[in-house]
Amino acid sequence: MFQDPQILRALPIGVFDSGIGGLTVLRALRAHMPNEDFIYLGDTARLPYGTKSPETVQRYALQAADFLFTRGIKCLVVACNTASATALPLLQQRFHSVPVIGVVEPGAAAGCAASQSGSIAVIATESTVQGGAYQKAIKRIRDDARVVARACPLFVALAEEGWVTGQIVEDIAHRYLDGLFSVAHAPDTLLLGCTHFPVLRDALRRVVGSAIHLVDSADTTAVALAQLLASQKLSAPVTGSGSSRFMATDGRERFARVAAFFLDQPLNSADVELVDPALVSA
Repeated sequence: MFQDPQILRALPIGVFDSGIGGLTVLRALRAHMPNEDFIYLGDTARLPYGTKSPETVQRYALQAADFLFTRGIKCLVVACNTASATALPLLQQRFHSVPVIGVVEPGAAAGCAASQSGSIAVIATESTVQGGAYQKAIKRIRDDARVVARACPLFVALAEEGWVTGQIVEDIAHRYLDGLFSVAHAPDTLLLGCTHFPVLRDALRRVVGSAIHLVDSADTTAVALAQLLASQKLSAPVTGSGSSRFMATDGRERFARVAAFFLDQPLNSADVELVDPALVSA
């Protein structure tokens, strides 16, 4: 791994997720840091991470990170809530000489800032909810907060299929969310604790109503990383425009098709590098 800051500045930022959801984070990163280059890895052959054991998620995350660092990156963004909640300390320990940032802490901070009452609902994958990462992070920031968390695993499948609007999506959202917002002292903020969920924002808004704050971690993570790179003098030069490379461990055509929903722009399958899962898991 390069240590010279001048060399590091010219390297891309590595971003990984279990699949396509992390592209919502990449989109925010590109908006906030248009001069930076990015490499995105979607471990689509092994998704979803959210139903795996913590030990398996940690192993997958370390393998994905190792692979990205062999491609030459100056920092790592764990654009997966499950991996951030489960594996971030291990990743930061292994790659201690460069910035490694997850999405849980920035998301928790955004949720606390948005909530006036301190009552916050978190929706995420089973693993993230059961691990309590968001609950703990919110309490660290705001000890008076009241946090309720609910696993919404079908949202991941809907997002991966590109089913982001319509009656089916809203019916499922009602099934998951109605009980959270029909009680006394109901939350005033809904924190989207999975990077897949922002593409369902319009459907979620119709279900919970206009009074509820919807918060995701993408923008907050991008701001936090931009500040971190600047403080360590690792930001790319301000001249020129950045580029993005895409890699997936399975389903290049499907990745490109569904990625359009997350990036809000078309992506050609020829622009997605198919990576042998054995190389990532080596």
